[in-house]
Amino acid sequence: MLRSPSPAARTSVPVSARIGLLRDPDFGRLFAATALGQLGDRILFLALPLTAIVALHADAFQVGLLSALTTAGSLLVGLPAGAWVDRMRKRPVMAGADLTRALVLVTVPAGWWAGVLSIRWLYAVALAHGVLTVFFDVAYVSCLPHLVGRGQLVEANAKLSAIRSVTSIGGPAVAGPLAGWAGGPGTLVVSAAGMAVSGLLASRIRRREEKPRASAAGERPRLRQEIGQGLKFVFRQPVLRATVLGDAVFNLFLVMYQAMLLVFLERRVGLGTSAVGLVLSGMGCGALLGALLATRVARRLGQGPVIWLAPLLTCPLTALMPAARPGWSVCGAALGLSALSLGGVVRVVAQSSVQQALTPDRLLGRMSATARFVSWGGLPLGGVLGGALGSAFGAAATLWIGAAGMTLSFLPAFLSPLRAPRTARPSPATTG
Repeated sequence: MLRSPSPAARTSVPVSARIGLLRDPDFGRLFAATALGQLGDRILFLALPLTAIVALHADAFQVGLLSALTTAGSLLVGLPAGAWVDRMRKRPVMAGADLTRALVLVTVPAGWWAGVLSIRWLYAVALAHGVLTVFFDVAYVSCLPHLVGRGQLVEANAKLSAIRSVTSIGGPAVAGPLAGWAGGPGTLVVSAAGMAVSGLLASRIRRREEKPRASAAGERPRLRQEIGQGLKFVFRQPVLRATVLGDAVFNLFLVMYQAMLLVFLERRVGLGTSAVGLVLSGMGCGALLGALLATRVARRLGQGPVIWLAPLLTCPLTALMPAARPGWSVCGAALGLSALSLGGVVRVVAQSSVQQALTPDRLLGRMSATARFVSWGGLPLGGVLGGALGSAFGAAATLWIGAAGMTLSFLPAFLSPLRAPRTARPSPATTG
């Protein structure tokens, strides 16, 4: 059994050792790009639906549809994106996607100031942003093993999760008061700026990546064949199959939950934009704690058990939100959301490291795209269902259903080899 180091031992660890991968300039650029891009994304998460709710007076179904379109990119281009990214160097894809996302978001304040902004305009922006995010995320996951090496994936994922968690705290905390002062459309200018700088930083990563090789005949396989290779690889691996199916269940009910969360807080609990930002910042605090604990928890319990234990222990606490009423009970509900974020980050760090370690380089893009397609393919349905259930039964009932569904997402991993008391750390994959 692992033992915690003594205080003296902890204080004797050199600062350079604690910094670890951050000493590497290229990883430092990716780290900074992640911070700014995620800050922009966290601001977007609050500002776009608030623009619909406050500026355009959207109803519950329209808010749910907006949420659905934000994630529809995974369903529309999720599988071909992996094959395309596997054909290209990853750095230009990340930089181009971020810069284009920034340009797309700037159209919202421009349309608002020109007096022509509509809910359909927001739908188009949400869809375009979601499609570009698919390409960025697939390239991002594929780039990391090349950038840091497979032996340092857990550390890299933990550090990147930590900075994402910090921005999850800072983003809503900034977005809430900023939205109250400048309005949702004006707040999106800050979101676009963060993504633009993120793209510029990604473009400055210096480590040269080899261009993916063509086949022996000098021709690449057809797109359909490449997509099929990715699907077969993921679904023939029991561990990969379990992780993506668990994610699919979790994400479906999470989006149903999120689609009505802002509606519930703004209209049922009566919170203003600043208070909503503070509640969402609490989620970021839980995520930060999860990122700080992720490596230690994975070492103690094994990466496999962490993947199913995290949702089983933390998702039930999200039921505190629909039980909340105006007053102090909102604080307890916010703690439940913080626990959800903590468990989610611990799970994702372990899960991402397992997925990357099990996948050969030539299939990383397709593995990531297949996992995203299956895991996120139901997100548009979740948004639509969330909006429809919210319209039919109310926001609180939808939150109860979402909490129950997220808890059940532990089952695929629990019923797989990941259930073992200590799942062995996977060896780097060499075959596909």
